[in-house]
Amino acid sequence: MFKDLWQKTVQFHGHECPGLALGFKACEAAIDKMGLNFSTDEEIVCVTENDACGVDAIQYILGCTLGKGNLIYRGRGKMAFNFFNRKNGESLRMIAKPKKKDMNREDYQEYLLNAPVDELFTFSKPNFELPEEARLFDSITCENCGEETAENKIRLQDGKKVCLDCYKDYSRWC
Repeated sequence: MFKDLWQKTVQFHGHECPGLALGFKACEAAIDKMGLNFSTDEEIVCVTENDACGVDAIQYILGCTLGKGNLIYRGRGKMAFNFFNRKNGESLRMIAKPKKKDMNREDYQEYLLNAPVDELFTFSKPNFELPEEARLFDSITCENCGEETAENKIRLQDGKKVCLDCYKDYSRWC
C-alpha cells in the first residue's frame, strides 16, 4: 500500500524528490495523528507555508486543493503545514526539522520515506485560526483593462473600479 501510494503520488507530481517525500510524510502524520481521510469538500483544510513540491502530495493524498478552497497558501518560506478538521475542530501544525547535513539528495529522500514522522517534524497547534470557508464573489469588470475580476480584488483608483493588475499602489514607506 505504502509503495503503491508513493508511486501514484510521484506520478501526480511528475518526479521523485525529497520535497515530495516530505509532503508525503506530512500526510502520513496528519492521517495518523488526526485520523484524516481524503477531503471531498472543505472538511479538511491545509494551510501550507510554502509552495514547494510537498504540497502536491497533500493535494493528491488528502484532497486539499486551491479550487475547492481547502488548500491555502500562506507564504512564509517555511516547510510547515497546518491542518484543520472542520468537523471536530482539531488542528495540527507540523514543521520539518532541519535536514541532516551529511546526506545527499537520494539518501535524504530514502531517509524521509522511512523515518518515523516524529523524527521528521516538530508538532504544535497552528498559531492562527481556522480560515473561513471559501466564498463566491460577484465579478466586476475592470474599468481599465475590461477583464472581469472577483469583487474582493477590485480597488478604487481615480474614481474607477480597477483590478489588481491595473491598480497602481501608492506607498511612501521605506
